[in-house]
Amino acid sequence: MRLAVLASHEGSTLQALIDACNTKDLDATIALVISNNSQSGAIRRAEQARIPTRHISSKTHDGDAGADQAMVEAVNQADVDWVLLLGYMKKMGGQMLVQYGGRIINTHPALLPKFGGKGFFGRKVHEAVHASGVEQSGATLHLVGSDYDTGPIIAQTTVPVMPEDDVNAIEARVKGAERALLVATLRDIREGLLQPELL
Repeated sequence: MRLAVLASHEGSTLQALIDACNTKDLDATIALVISNNSQSGAIRRAEQARIPTRHISSKTHDGDAGADQAMVEAVNQADVDWVLLLGYMKKMGGQMLVQYGGRIINTHPALLPKFGGKGFFGRKVHEAVHASGVEQSGATLHLVGSDYDTGPIIAQTTVPVMPEDDVNAIEARVKGAERALLVATLRDIREGLLQPELL
C-alpha cells in the first residue's frame, strides 16, 4: 500500500503514521508528503523520515487551479493507492477529485456530521464540542467530497467527554483515538477487510 499525505501544520497524525509504518504495525509506504505550508511540521517530519516532500500552494503555483494541477502531477508521479488528508486545511481541487475521487480519505476530529463543515477544524472543533455539553466526541474517517467534511463515512470511533474536561483534555483524547483509528482502518483496507466506496 503506497500513500500520499497532505498536511498543513504540525503533522502529529502524520508522525503516528510514520511510526506505524516503521514498526510494521501498518504494512505501507508513505511515498509523498505535500504541504501548502513550507514551514509546516509535516514537511520537517517527512524530511527527517526521508520521505519525499513537495510544497504546493496557490502562491507557489499561480492560483488554485495551478496548485490543483501540480498536486495531481506530483501524486501521479508518486504512484500511490490512497491520498490521506491529515490536517490539510484546503478544499480538494476539481482535478484531484476527478483523478482520485474514491481514493482520498480525510480525518476529522469529531463525529461527523456533527461539528463539521467550513470553519470546523483543529482546536475549533474541540472548543465547539466543549461548549455544546455533549457527553461524547470522537474521530471520523471519510472519503472526500466536493465540500468540507462531506463524503461517505468509512469509520468512526468515540471517546467520552467528562464533566471536568477542558478543551485540552478533549483534544488529547480525540487525537489519540484518531491516530489509532487511522492506522487500524488503513490496515483493514490493506488486508481487504474494508472496501471504501463513493455512494
